[in-house]
Amino acid sequence: MTKGIIAALALGLAAPAFAQSDTAKNVDDSVKNGVDNTKDALHTDSGMTKTKRHAARSLRNAKHKGRNVKNDVKDSVHDATK
Repeated sequence: MTKGIIAALALGLAAPAFAQSDTAKNVDDSVKNGVDNTKDALHTDSGMTKTKRHAARSLRNAKHKGRNVKNDVKDSVHDATK
């Protein structure tokens, strides 16, 4: 049991080292949006596939805006407390 607790603690402390930064997430989202835009331009699919892709893009864009707002608020609080 002690080994399990130690392993869980080690994983919990190591997890932030593997976390992706907001900038990296934004770049990944931009790449995925580019792929989606290309698929739309080619008109190679329709129906549920297209609907799923558009829903995923909307979700990615919302997350992107949320990350930007979070970072802006964090920066403004940091500037206000200087």
